[in-house]
Amino acid sequence: MNILVLAAFPDSIPAFRGDLLKALVAAGHHVRVAAPGLAGAPETLRFLGSIGAEVLDVPMHRTGTNPLADLALLARLARLMRSLRPDAFLGYTAKPVIWGTLAAAMARVPRRYALITGLGYAFTGQRRGAVARLVGLLYRGALRFSHKVFFQNPDDEALFRGSGILPAYVPSVVVNGSGVDVVRFRPGAPCEGPASFLMIGRLLGDKGVREYVEAARRVRRLRPEARFRLAGWIDSNPDAIAPAELEEWIASGTVEFLGRLDDVRPAIASASVYVLPSYREGTPRTVLEAMAMGRAIVTTDAPGCRQTVAHGENGFLVPVRSAQALAGAMLRFLDDPGLAARMGARSRRIAEERYDVRKVNARMLAEMGFAGEPAVREAYV
Repeated sequence: MNILVLAAFPDSIPAFRGDLLKALVAAGHHVRVAAPGLAGAPETLRFLGSIGAEVLDVPMHRTGTNPLADLALLARLARLMRSLRPDAFLGYTAKPVIWGTLAAAMARVPRRYALITGLGYAFTGQRRGAVARLVGLLYRGALRFSHKVFFQNPDDEALFRGSGILPAYVPSVVVNGSGVDVVRFRPGAPCEGPASFLMIGRLLGDKGVREYVEAARRVRRLRPEARFRLAGWIDSNPDAIAPAELEEWIASGTVEFLGRLDDVRPAIASASVYVLPSYREGTPRTVLEAMAMGRAIVTTDAPGCRQTVAHGENGFLVPVRSAQALAGAMLRFLDDPGLAARMGARSRRIAEERYDVRKVNARMLAEMGFAGEPAVREAYV
C-alpha cells in the first residue's frame, strides 16, 4: 500500500515515529512522510532515507492560529493527496490530524487514520476554555471522516467521546503511548551518592517545569547535596517560559541546565530519579525511556502520566501544580538511599511488559490492517 504520514515537527519524527515507520516499510508498504521544514532537518532526512521512506516538505506553521493560513494548508494538502493518490493516510498532532484528515476526505483517500498523541496547550494553557472549545470543534469536524482514531491514554479517549468530539460511529483504540525500544534503552549501573533528579522536555509551563524548579529550591534548602538537572529547549509555543526566567534558574544554581540533547541516555543514566510534573500528556516518551533504563519516576496524577506509575511501586504520583507535593516525593528518595534502585527495577519490568515499542507498533499495524507482529519483528532485525 501507499501510505502517507503527516507530521508537524520534523525533528520529532525519528524519535517518536521512527519505529512505526520502520515497521510499515518492513511490512512492504511504500511510505511517504510529509512535514514542514524537512530541508532544515538533516538528521531526519538521513533517517528517512536510511529506512527507504519518501520525503515531502509541506509548509505548515504548527503553532500558528491564522485561519487563512490554515485554510491555505488544507487546500495545499488536498492538492498533494490528489496528486499522490495514497491508499491510506495517518496524521498525528493537532494540525496534521485536523487539516490532514479533512484534506484526505476531500481527496477521497480510501483509509484515514488519526493518532492523538496528547492535547497540548489548547487543553492545558491559561486560555484553555476558549481555545479548547475551538480546537474541539475543529477536531469534531475532522474526526468524523476518520476510519479509526488512536489514543495514547484512556483519559483522552473518554474526553473525546464524552464531549462528542469523536462520533460514536468512529472506532477508537487506546495504545500504550509510542512505546520505547527496550533494547536501546537498557538499565545501567545504579547511581552512587545522594539521589539526583532529572527532567527532560520542552520548556513549557504546562510541562510543570516551574514546579520542578520550585521543588528543587525547597529540597535544596533541606538537603543541599541533592542535584537537579534540566534538559530541553525553549519552544515557540505560547506557553513557553521566557529566556530570562531560565537564566535566573541557572544563575541561582537551582538547576544544572543541559540544553537540548541529541541522545538522552547519558543524562538518564546519570540520574537516579526521573521527574515529569506535566499537567497532561498523551503518554510521555521521556518517562518510558527512563523506565526502560531502570529509573524511579515521579510524575503527576494527570492524564497520560498516571498510566506510567504504579504509585509506591516504581515511583510516586503527585497532584498537578503542587511544588510542595513534588518536593515531598523527592525527599523520600533522599531519606531512603535504596528506594530509587528498588523502584527503578520495577520500572524496567513495567517497560518490558507494557511499553515495548515492538508490541505497541504490532498493535497499531494490526488495527490499521497493515500487518502484525512478524513484520514488526522484521523491522528490528
